[in-house]
Amino acid sequence: MIAEVIIDSRAKKLNRKFDYKIPDNLRDLIDVGSRVLVPFANFKTLEQGYVIKIKEKTEFEVKEIAGLDENLSQYKVELARWMARKYFCNVSECIKLMLTPGTRSKETGKRIQDKKVNFIYLTDKFRENLNSVELLRGEKQKKAIEFISKNEGFTIPEIMELADVSRETINSLIKKDFLKIEEQKVDRNPLALKRKEENKKLKLTDEQQFAYNKITKAIEDKRFEEFLIYGVTGSGKTEVYMQLIEEVMNKERGAILLVPEISLTPQMLDRFIGRFGKEKLAVLHSKLSIGERHDEWIKIKENRAKIVIGARSAIFAPLENLGMIIVDEEHDNSYKSESNPRYNAKEIAEKICKQENIPLVLGSATPDISSFYRAKQKDITLLKLTKRANNSNLPEVEIVDLRKELASGNKSMFSQALYESIKENLKNKNQTILFLNRRGYSTFIICRECGYTMKCPNCNISLTYHSFNNKLKCHYCGHEENIVNKCPSCGSDKIRYFGTGTQKLEQEIKKIFPEARTIRMDVDTVTKKNSHEEILNKFKNENIDILIGTQMVVKGHHFPKVTLVGVISADSSLNIDDFRANEKTFQILTQVAGRAGREKLPGKVIIQTYNPDSFPIEFSKKQDYELFYKTEIELRKQLKYPPFCDIIVIGFSGEDQNEIIKFSTLVHNMLKTNIEKYGINVFMPMPAPIDKIKNKYRWRIIAKGSVTEEVTIVINKCLQNFYDLGIGKKTNISVDINPNNMV
Repeated sequence: MIAEVIIDSRAKKLNRKFDYKIPDNLRDLIDVGSRVLVPFANFKTLEQGYVIKIKEKTEFEVKEIAGLDENLSQYKVELARWMARKYFCNVSECIKLMLTPGTRSKETGKRIQDKKVNFIYLTDKFRENLNSVELLRGEKQKKAIEFISKNEGFTIPEIMELADVSRETINSLIKKDFLKIEEQKVDRNPLALKRKEENKKLKLTDEQQFAYNKITKAIEDKRFEEFLIYGVTGSGKTEVYMQLIEEVMNKERGAILLVPEISLTPQMLDRFIGRFGKEKLAVLHSKLSIGERHDEWIKIKENRAKIVIGARSAIFAPLENLGMIIVDEEHDNSYKSESNPRYNAKEIAEKICKQENIPLVLGSATPDISSFYRAKQKDITLLKLTKRANNSNLPEVEIVDLRKELASGNKSMFSQALYESIKENLKNKNQTILFLNRRGYSTFIICRECGYTMKCPNCNISLTYHSFNNKLKCHYCGHEENIVNKCPSCGSDKIRYFGTGTQKLEQEIKKIFPEARTIRMDVDTVTKKNSHEEILNKFKNENIDILIGTQMVVKGHHFPKVTLVGVISADSSLNIDDFRANEKTFQILTQVAGRAGREKLPGKVIIQTYNPDSFPIEFSKKQDYELFYKTEIELRKQLKYPPFCDIIVIGFSGEDQNEIIKFSTLVHNMLKTNIEKYGINVFMPMPAPIDKIKNKYRWRIIAKGSVTEEVTIVINKCLQNFYDLGIGKKTNISVDINPNNMV
């Protein structure tokens, strides 16, 4: 028997099948989806590979498979092959996403070991000897034995703390053969410290019930249907999710719930634990340790978990008998990977749901324009939740023109309206959220004498000043350097710091409102494990007055005492070099406004901007998504942007700029020859907007048109031709369809 094997390598030349003989002793064990060890080329160590096909014979003289490791289902292998074609990457890169985290099968590689803990039990010798208690020395030993006889299976540290005895006391009892140590495997459980706070099932509103009934019908019929729950902020989408998942579990099936941000996971988990308990829940996201991810994956694989909650990669969880997939905040950019494989979790979810004949549920208060367009075209079933679930009103929104503030002599970060509102909120003991989508203290540093700007030596991008460690940082490569007092170009001391970040905002708040208790949430404050949860819990439970944050504070959070939300500058997302700038601005402003007044107290939102007449800002005041959609979709249609076409970005990066230019020109000519006949317009290679990152020059080709299966095949063939010829060995190439980031 012969196995067709894909070698685990990023090298594009190795993205092909190699034949290997299956040894007799592994014949019954190896199947499509097996991860195997094989001798390859002249390498001294065995290489890892994946079996993608089994056949009777080969025309080549072949080597033998050396060993076997983990198995994937044939369907997962087919999914990986589909992903490799669709996202222009190696099959092995896609298969890796579906394997148990923390496993490496090369002989020299390390594996995540099972976590084992020593537990203490009474021995048979002690139980059988009626005079055992008389043989104990002193009160400490008697105290220890008395505790253990009632609490067998505790660890030594637990016994020491709870029984108030020393380690020496326990050791002496072990030596007497009165106690024994048993080593047992325990799960590294990220939910272990979570408390269960009861979350009772709520009576659904008429709109919620209608949505629930429609989706339940698809569950009962065991058919694929895609739903979009478009509900205003606070309309109770999560309650609908939970009741749908309960319906799925009643049918002995499981569900995957994707959330976009790690910061959303703690609150979502609290609600699900309160409803379903910890035992049936598994969580997967990047802030877990590799050991925790490994144990959660095994828990899912062994069918001990029925609900998986996690970020993008949780879509590959090995949940058997899947009954439904839910994608919450479906508009969020984080569902699209920006590194290989550049997959979109929503597209993967759709593929899986079609395969399994189960419903796919998307939910958002500000749906992705393409999703809403598909709903309008009847490709997706649209379900609307137009009212807040607890009958609270949407917040009052006020737009402040910063040009008028400046003209009146107000040069501070706070308009008069925002200043007075924060002051009033503090007086009334209510909470405030201040949103600014820039971290750091100052966004760029310039010399007023000669105009020199401090830039990263590795990237063509301005350095950001961070006051907490008095450093200049690059947010692309992580480069750090000390602050400067004199211009490196002309020697002038007229160095000025411009722009505003969350650190500066926090400092200003403390200066103007010294009595206010503040907390900040951005990339710089959530580096430690569980820091998201700690910050959110502090804000909720410790009478913190003001939460300052970036996008992390925008989505999904429910804080009953938040009655004021201030947007410091609505223009940062409006001025980005991206066709989605209007959409992103409207989404952010609507989502952040949705944090205010979610309970009985009325909410107020103040949006500060230099562009008050811009339609995304104007419509966010009305919180009218459909009005925004009608305007934006007409613009997209006129300019031929998604959803009316696809945008293909082919990126080139490397240290040799001349080779990049030569290589990108060759690729451009080949693509122009082969895909323009399919209606794809291929533009000339140009430097990327940020043309250097991490000491690598960056160029790109942009193409516009409808990316069909046929077009995908042609692009893959063109790229493979270049890899086979060995052209551009020092140049990395990537292909991204409809990327989130056009920079």
